[in-house]
Amino acid sequence: MKTINLQKYPFYDKLDEKTLLFLADKLKPFSVKKGNILFYQDDICESILFLTSGTVRLYIHSSGAEEITLYHLKEGEQCIVNTASTMSQTKAIGSAVTVSDIQGYLLGVAYVKELAHMSDTYQSYLFSIYTLRMGSLAKLVNDLRFKHLDERILEWLQAQKTTAIETTHEAIANELGTTRVVVSRVLKELEKNSKLILTRGSIELI
Repeated sequence: MKTINLQKYPFYDKLDEKTLLFLADKLKPFSVKKGNILFYQDDICESILFLTSGTVRLYIHSSGAEEITLYHLKEGEQCIVNTASTMSQTKAIGSAVTVSDIQGYLLGVAYVKELAHMSDTYQSYLFSIYTLRMGSLAKLVNDLRFKHLDERILEWLQAQKTTAIETTHEAIANELGTTRVVVSRVLKELEKNSKLILTRGSIELI
């Protein structure tokens, strides 16, 4: 049996031998360099990505080209935007771009449906990721509606788990769904209030 590396997926160890053989036969190895688009908003996905290494950013964009990050997909996770589009053959509600070099496997639409039909374990996993992502999307909507941008920027910076964050104002704007000019203005206000120090290419939290 062909060796596949899905150990980081919580459902993998619970699959029966028939399902493991099916995956070993149908999964196709996949790798992409950093900065590549995997699919665009309004594309119809033809396969699901099982990510085993790297990070993918899911985002939506408006007609004015402004972006807002929905979430980041990490190894051992399955993307609900990708999954929903593939299984229903409808347009993806967002785009996906590789934040780093990635590796994983692709499973075509027909085989995804067959997998869901043959494995109750995988079905349960699908329901769990929808619940998880709906929670994170609800938080995003809540933050957009009720939190000021300075608070959201500070929370995003603190979530990077380092006091010296290498990033750009444009990158923060894309993450939070605003413009670079607005982010720059808010960051200067935060610096004035002794919350952080701005340097070229990085931000230091105080």
